[in-house]
Amino acid sequence: MTIANRLKDFIDEKGISYDTVEHHRTSTSRQSALAAHVPGSIMAKSVVVHHDGGYALAVVPSTHRIELGTLQDVMHQRIGLASEDEVVSLFEDCDTGAIPPIGAAYDVPVIVDESLRNAGDIYFEGGDHRTLVHVSGKDFRNLTSDAQQARFSYPAY
Repeated sequence: MTIANRLKDFIDEKGISYDTVEHHRTSTSRQSALAAHVPGSIMAKSVVVHHDGGYALAVVPSTHRIELGTLQDVMHQRIGLASEDEVVSLFEDCDTGAIPPIGAAYDVPVIVDESLRNAGDIYFEGGDHRTLVHVSGKDFRNLTSDAQQARFSYPAY
């Protein structure tokens, strides 16, 4: 697999240039960043949360952890982590755990942590556990232009 079809179609429709970085199979975004020799601070990790109104993608650097209480406050509702089955139903063309942060391609609202706001480049999972997508920070902000911005994560180490 390269990048997920819906993601590729969405990026192409926006006219965004990107490249892909292949790496050995990994299980987490942090491992993907290491395998691809990408700084974890510019590797966007997606976490699917559910709430009474549906789902959202919370996007943070792979080096960060989400503070669920803060995210609930920012979203003004109770949230929980989506189950594997819920994630599969939303992102049918992606492997579990390799969800891209471009929720608009999947009709899923996005909230991006402010720590990614000024990055010059962004890398993210392309839908499988072997491919990263690389875009400029400006293009990432374009791809997530409908996303809410807030501070809801902290460095994991």
